[in-house]
Amino acid sequence: MKSIYIYGASGHGLVVADIAKANGYDDIRFIDDGENVHPTFEEIKNDTHIPIAFGVGNNHVRARLFEKIVQNGLSVITLIHPSAVVSDSVSIGRGSVVMPNVTVNANASIGEGVILNSGSVIEHECSIENFVHISPHAALAGNVKIGAFTHIGIGSTIIQNIAIGAHSIIGAGSVVLHHISDHAKAYGVPCKEIKES
Repeated sequence: MKSIYIYGASGHGLVVADIAKANGYDDIRFIDDGENVHPTFEEIKNDTHIPIAFGVGNNHVRARLFEKIVQNGLSVITLIHPSAVVSDSVSIGRGSVVMPNVTVNANASIGEGVILNSGSVIEHECSIENFVHISPHAALAGNVKIGAFTHIGIGSTIIQNIAIGAHSIIGAGSVVLHHISDHAKAYGVPCKEIKES
């Protein structure tokens, strides 16, 4: 019996559970700190022999849970769906999830707690920092840099050599042709930062 905990019992957690199953886990248990039928972290924190993967889409919540798990001495693991194409030269940090049909090409660097969602493309030499969410079918051309805690919206395209700052949000379907600041909200074709009034 190969056991795993999925932290987060939402729809995102269900997809992560499918990835765990595809990786040979046959005892998949959800934990969730909300009001539901699943045990909380406090109830399972002594099960240090069972690894934990993340089923939480929110970058900041995922980071907080990551820190709690590590501080309590439990194991955080990375899950990669068998249909993903990941170069041998890629580095991927703990607690990241690589979903179905993702491509990650040569010398890309993926941080801790990152979500590479279904069908996304991460080209050669991209750098994605910790707790980033790359949404389904987003495409990053070569040598793109994504700062920590940033969310790249579904179907977005980022041309080569672009840097997107930390804690930023790129809206769905955007085409990013220029660098984006830290703490920015930006969207459109071409993508432009929104100026807060």
